[in-house]
Amino acid sequence: MLKGFTRKFPLLKILTEEQIESIHRGALDVLWQTGVTFHHERALKLFEENGCKVDYDENRVHFPPGLVEECLRRCPSSWHFKARNPKDSLALGGSTLYLSTFPGMQTIDLDTWEPRVATRKENYDGVTILDALNNLHNISCYCPYFGFKGVIPAMGIPESVAAKIRNSTLTQLTGYGQDCEKFVVEMALATGIDIMQQIPVSAPLVNYKDAIESVYRFVEAGLPMTTSVSGIMGGTYPATNAGSLVLAAAETMSVVTLIQLIKPRSRVTIGTFTFPQNMKAGSPAFGAIGIGLHTAAYNQIWRNYGIPIWSYAIGLSSSKRIDFQNGYERAINCLIAALSGANIIMLYGGVSSELTFHPLQAILDDDIAGMIGRFIEGIEVSDETLALDLINEVGPIPGFYLNKKHTREWWKLEQFVPKAADRLTYPEWIKAGKKSCLDYAKERMEEILATHKVSVPLTASQEEDIERILNEARD
Repeated sequence: MLKGFTRKFPLLKILTEEQIESIHRGALDVLWQTGVTFHHERALKLFEENGCKVDYDENRVHFPPGLVEECLRRCPSSWHFKARNPKDSLALGGSTLYLSTFPGMQTIDLDTWEPRVATRKENYDGVTILDALNNLHNISCYCPYFGFKGVIPAMGIPESVAAKIRNSTLTQLTGYGQDCEKFVVEMALATGIDIMQQIPVSAPLVNYKDAIESVYRFVEAGLPMTTSVSGIMGGTYPATNAGSLVLAAAETMSVVTLIQLIKPRSRVTIGTFTFPQNMKAGSPAFGAIGIGLHTAAYNQIWRNYGIPIWSYAIGLSSSKRIDFQNGYERAINCLIAALSGANIIMLYGGVSSELTFHPLQAILDDDIAGMIGRFIEGIEVSDETLALDLINEVGPIPGFYLNKKHTREWWKLEQFVPKAADRLTYPEWIKAGKKSCLDYAKERMEEILATHKVSVPLTASQEEDIERILNEARD
């Protein structure tokens, strides 16, 4: 089981209890008064059988508040996410934080910073690099890329899932589309692992047939689910934070209710993929601090329901390069999500606006994750760490601590040491060739590709099953 990082101090609160109650009641009011559209006849009938008011002409479901609250209570507050190698399984929930990747449609040219389609080798190498990173615990859907050269779009998801199964033992998240997810379910069952399905709600308040069909496929197979509400504040959501939180909560509740009606106690996480709108350009404002504000409030609200939380919108920047803007936009919002109770955060590898991904960015992100993880684990206060006897022994100057056993035992426990950062003194930096963090990341990438092997390779029969399932999907 991967340890992850454990928060050891109180969580960030930006809402009062009265404000949380107002948003909760507002969401329940939206679910009953406005309702949510489900373009799926089987789901409509299931809702009607459980006391919802269903308008079949409009495909609209109106949810009784009591049913919604009961379904929220059915969700497990913590659960096991099974990996092929047991040491890479996750225990989702509680105070544990894990880090995941953020996908990009294409790779990026490091000389021109322009996107291009990745090759199969780049996709597979990208997974190998991710598998080797110290602080990464999960690989998200469409990652590293939304496919690669020679793969038709309909095969993008199955090919991506197979690449991750073959080259990593980390748990993974997947998507859906054109019924391809039924082959993903087969791959999960063939290799004895959990693959989590992400179901985004189409804002405002619509669930389309293909999304709901994939819910049924995964829940009935006993695989875990995660919901993702994806609004643009000022576009598909209200411009106000409070209004967006109401709509995000209502949309989340609608899908959680469906999952628990299909199969009570199904494993589920929830999350928001919500951005302010860039009013100058009309696009989502990737990297904006409003993402962190919305995420912190959403996480605080959903901590009350005790359902594991996934923070999605964190791993994005508006920058087109691996640069200062990219770093600060993502690191600040990631820290906010960590402090406000996220159980998984999407961070690694995404460069710009879900369009580009690069493994060098993921290597740099491993340092961000390590720094944030070290911070949320806080400070240990004990007889050993207070070091009173040592302080009395060393005394004033000329006393010092560098040569003490206590220092040798504790400094690596207390400090986080980044692997791709420039920590040299100025003379050392000049002597070493004036390398930047990007230079160190490139060196680490080359080392990983030369030496890293997946900890538990697929058996011959498992590999045959994966290739057979891919061929069925291609046909």
